Amino acid sequence: MAELISREGNKVEFRVSVPASEVNRAYDQVWSGLARDVRVPGFRPGKAPRKVIEGRVGKGYVEQEVRERLLQANYSKAAQELKLSLVDANIDPQEVVSGQAFEFTVKGEIYPEVKLGDWNGLNLNAASPEITDDVMERTLGDLQERNATFEAAERAIEASDQVTVEEQGEDGGTYPIYLDVAEEHVREALLGKSKGDTVEITVPAHQHGDHEHPEHAVTVVIKDVKVKKTQALDDEFAKSLNFDNLERLRTDLKAELERRAAQEGETARREEFVSHLTENMEADIPAALLDRRRDAMLEEIKDDLGRQGVKWGEYESFMQEQSKLDEFMADLSKNAESRVKRDLALEKLAEDLKVQVSDAEFNQTMNALAQANGMNPQELSKNLGPDGINTYYASLMREKGLQQAMAQLSKPAQEEAAPAEAAPEATQEAKTEEAQPEAEQPQTEQVEGEQTEGEGENKTE
Repeated sequence: MAELISREGNKVEFRVSVPASEVNRAYDQVWSGLARDVRVPGFRPGKAPRKVIEGRVGKGYVEQEVRERLLQANYSKAAQELKLSLVDANIDPQEVVSGQAFEFTVKGEIYPEVKLGDWNGLNLNAASPEITDDVMERTLGDLQERNATFEAAERAIEASDQVTVEEQGEDGGTYPIYLDVAEEHVREALLGKSKGDTVEITVPAHQHGDHEHPEHAVTVVIKDVKVKKTQALDDEFAKSLNFDNLERLRTDLKAELERRAAQEGETARREEFVSHLTENMEADIPAALLDRRRDAMLEEIKDDLGRQGVKWGEYESFMQEQSKLDEFMADLSKNAESRVKRDLALEKLAEDLKVQVSDAEFNQTMNALAQANGMNPQELSKNLGPDGINTYYASLMREKGLQQAMAQLSKPAQEEAAPAEAAPEATQEAKTEEAQPEAEQPQTEQVEGEQTEGEGENKTE
């Protein structure tokens, strides 16, 4: 039986009383297990007296096992009975005695009550980037750069050349330098030099990873100079990228950029909506919830560092030496709070919208996740564990709620854009369009990575 003692804000205290009959049953189960598993010389399995078994497992062992069994069976049951969703709890058990009732008290923090602000009439301002002629020309220019070739040049080095150098010294080697993306001190040292020259490059002091490198000189011998040759923007260039002609390249490229722009705009609108929810929600978030998320994020960082061969202790010491550890931990706490608020807001949104994830939906997404990770569903479930599965289920609920809300917000605009009664000509035109076969899908593999806002980067590989 569970009894609520106090509840103030997110803090609760309750008492749980377990009847003597259940205590005795737990004792019997523990003794039966010990009699079966503990081998005592001179006695057949299950026939050794309890005193002898207790002497082998240690005094107090039975009581400890009974107490753990009773807590495990009754703690969650009591929380459900009192309708409490606990974030963190401190359990204070009394002594367990055979033939007597067992009691324990729980002090903890519960998930907060969340109240969302009104969002139904929200106007989202985020828009998709416009694919202008300038964006198209810059993207085509990036394609030309990415597919440029290099030819030998018997002259002094110029600003866009590829220069092959052989670094002198024990740790030296031969490698190409692309001057149009090289650092300033490298360009200054090599411009105007020629094949066969020996050049000393002064490298300024800099920080790389967790190491501070002082200023030093690197001596290189210029082995080769090549000039960049970009193809003309014509049909031949388009064919080299597996397009029929330049017009088809432009058409398919624009379609791909518009698709990505639409995705970018949708992502921006989603983030604008979530920001509105979190900024206008009311919730007294318990410290334990924030601490737990921060600790989980810190463990992820430690794992990432470990995969890179960096020990957390070494990285922590480096940040302390650079006086950056406090800033790092403050940023971590801020990010943890942001994530917790986001999850709470979206969970409340899903609850308000009465979102449901059916078993079929959940199993389908679990199967897809398992396949993506090269596992079968049973292996995935085992790896995730009960907590991981619950976390994944909650993420599906949040995503489904967000999708439903975004669709609801977009309805008025869609309805306003659609005429109440379509003119006969328009209806006929729509039917004609529907009758057309689906156009060939654009070939996007050649333009992957291009930007929609002119953020294309020069790549010389």
